[in-house]
Formats: sequence, structure tokens, C-alpha cells
Amino acid sequence: MIIDVVTLFPSMFSGVVGESILKRAQEGGQVKINLINLRDHSKDKHKKVDAPPYGGGPGMVIMAEPVFDAVEGLRKNGREESFLVLLTPGGVRFDQTLAQELSKQKGLILLCGHYEGFDERVSQGLSPLEVSIGDYVLTGGEIPAMVLLDSVTRLLPGVLGSKESLLEESFSSGSLEYPQFTRPQEVRGLKVPEVLVSGDHAKVAEWREEKSKERTEERRPDLAAKKKKTNKQFRQL
Repeated sequence: MIIDVVTLFPSMFSGVVGESILKRAQEGGQVKINLINLRDHSKDKHKKVDAPPYGGGPGMVIMAEPVFDAVEGLRKNGREESFLVLLTPGGVRFDQTLAQELSKQKGLILLCGHYEGFDERVSQGLSPLEVSIGDYVLTGGEIPAMVLLDSVTRLLPGVLGSKESLLEESFSSGSLEYPQFTRPQEVRGLKVPEVLVSGDHAKVAEWREEKSKERTEERRPDLAAKKKKTNKQFRQL
């Protein structure tokens, strides 16, 4: 998969894309990440891409024309089928289901907003999927884009060594993941549950399922309620 990130601050991504799973995925050929500086598509001699909002008000707005030019340039360079995503607080909530859907695309183009956001004609003219990572305000769309990059890339075939690890992660099954333990068996009086060192795989699986259910109901009752509703609907089919 090729993921193109259109941003005013490409240097913000250097540490993220150059470490850990994102780095290995690029080295392994599962993903190619390109950073496009929006200012390179400005027709202004000072490379400005923002202007005051019509109607007055604080802050600056990213102009539509440089964004159109950036996307059109990518479309002409082999990205005809790349799925367009605009990171904005007003978008749909990003979750594991959406990450899985995006991981199935042939490519992605991520548009990172900044300042007071994009001129509305970007959405009108390009019809991107507008995505938010949560109900809070960030300085720009770069950090949300990093979240999406990481979440989607790790779902690509061959990026993680084990398919089972994907299946058991939090949210993949609609629940939070069960508690994890490792060596030694006792740390400062806190012991690993006996069932996990029993060697009984059936009991371990049963314990993990129960703990996952308990943790979800305790910490994320909204997820627990959603899963119960889904299971009920499934049984009625």
C-alpha cells in the first residue's frame, strides 16, 4: 500500500515513520509512506497556503487551490485509486472497524488540516472521507494522521508476525483485551494467576475470555452494551 500524507509540517513525521512497526513495514515492502509538503503546491512567491477567513474571525484558513493541486498531482502520478481522507475534528469517529476498512484500500491520501482548518471547498470539490480521532482539539491534523498511519499499517498482511495477535487485540472482537503477564511469576508480592502457568490451554482460553468480558464491562460499558446488542441481532437472523 502507498500512503501519501499532505501536510504543512512533514518533519513532524520523521520519528514516527522511522521507528518500530512503521519502519519495518516500509523496509519489508508492505507500505510506502510519502510526505508531501503542501507549500510546494503554493503559487505564492512566499509559499503561503493560508489566508484570513471570509466574514472575519480569528485564525487563518488553508486555501483550497493548493490542496486541489496536491491531490491532482498525486492522481496523475499513479494514485488514481487511492482513497482520500481528511483529518478534521468534525469527521466520523476513527475506530478499529474503520481502520480495517482503510487497510483494504489500494492506497490512501491523508490531508492534514491546520490553523482553522481547510476552506470548505476542499470537502465540496474532493469529497474526502472526513475523520476525527476524538472529541478534543489538537493543533493540526498531523498527530491524527500518525495515529491512522500506525493503526492501518499494522493491519496490512505480513506486517505483524502473527495473525492471532491481531485477532486478540482490544477492539478487534468488540471487547478490550484480557490482562497480560510475563516473567517472573511474582513481583513485589503480586503473583501471576495460577491458571496461566497451569499448562491447561482450555482453561487459559476460558480465563482470558472471562477477563476480557469483565474488563470491558468495567471500563467500557458502552462497548459491552454494543456487543450485546450485536449478538442479539445476530441470533435473530
